[in-house]
Amino acid sequence: MQQPIRLAPSILSADFAKLGEEIRAMDTAGADYLHVDVMDGHFVPNITIGPAVVAALRPHTRKTLDVHLMIAPVDPYIEGFAKAGADILTVHPESGPHLHRTLQSIKAAGVKAGLSLNPGTPVEAVLPVIDLVDLILVMSVNPGFGGQRFIATALDKLRHLRAVIDGCGRAIDLEVDGGINFETAGQAIAAGADVLVAGTASFQGGPAAYAANIERLRGGQG
Repeated sequence: MQQPIRLAPSILSADFAKLGEEIRAMDTAGADYLHVDVMDGHFVPNITIGPAVVAALRPHTRKTLDVHLMIAPVDPYIEGFAKAGADILTVHPESGPHLHRTLQSIKAAGVKAGLSLNPGTPVEAVLPVIDLVDLILVMSVNPGFGGQRFIATALDKLRHLRAVIDGCGRAIDLEVDGGINFETAGQAIAAGADVLVAGTASFQGGPAAYAANIERLRGGQG
């Protein structure tokens, strides 16, 4: 069953010169999760942040730190990000040779495990490890940069995964990331997503607009 709709603003769209203030403002505005995009310039064509920044953010919020590891190899960094304060660590099937072992390592580190599917990664990649995942992330853009256009075929993938999750009987978050705005949020929710990652749409207008942005996105209002 689809869970309550939650908003996970992506800090990739925040003002990095005052990141602590931005995190506190989003927390106060009602964000459910805070999405942290970790990129290595190898697995994806961009470089962002490491465990030290996650550790610096942790004191600024008690909300869920939803850390998306777009790095390869990913295994050597799991413990570091868990110790830094991540609540969820999401990896890609392509980011290491042994996905099952990687997810086991995340759980052993005491945090929730997520699995992310790129636009070219099939739903079937989830099936052998569904007993280990707490979150499934559908990428509705190719990962690497914010501000990209939503790939509409992600909606079919969301619908398929909604049926898979409902059939397994576990409360697994179905998250979508990429091109989520006031138009596509409603489409993603209708397709079964219950966690929306939104960067530009969450942070537009500055702190005074954050609460309204979150409510509008969460309600799927165009």
